[in-house]
This record gives sequence, structure tokens and C-alpha cells, in this order.
Amino acid sequence: MSDNDAAAKPKVKLKPKLERPKLYKVILVNDDYTPRDFVVMVLKAVFRMSAETGYRVMMTAHKLGTSVVVVCARDIAETKAKEATDLGKEAGFPLMFTTEPEE
Repeated sequence: MSDNDAAAKPKVKLKPKLERPKLYKVILVNDDYTPRDFVVMVLKAVFRMSAETGYRVMMTAHKLGTSVVVVCARDIAETKAKEATDLGKEAGFPLMFTTEPEE
């Protein structure tokens, strides 16, 4: 084989496979001290929910112990969970939101 044979082969460029970022769930954890109206107000303010949707999410957490509020990118989920938890702390309530990867 000569050097010309190697030069005649076309070079194949591989495109890197782009993966979608993993999504994370923001979870509302029920407690027995935070008033229901306050939880709905936080859901409306931080997560831009309607009063009806916020009430349903709050009641799901009340009955089952936890409720998924929203599924989004990790940085957004962590920011919103911290913002909502901080609102509860400022008002003196043990309101807690957590994040976990979506399966």
C-alpha cells in the first residue's frame, strides 16, 4: 500500500451525542404545624400555581406525607426548593421542600 491509499479514505467526523439533562422533582414534605393557607400561598408565589392547583398539591402532601410539586432541571429545582423552604423559615414554620432525581 502506498501513502496515497491512506489519504484517499474519507475522514468520518463523529458528532458527540447530546443527552438531555436529568430532571429533578421538587417535593413538598407534610408537617403538622404549617397552616394550609400559608402552604398554598408559598406554592402560588414560588411555583406560580393557581390557588386550586396549590390546594390540591398541599392536600396530597397532607394525606400522603409528600407531594411532587414540579419536575424540572436540577439547578431550577434546587433554587425553588430553597426559596420555598426559606419563606417558611422566615415566617417561623417548619415548611420543607426537598429535591430528588426523577427516575
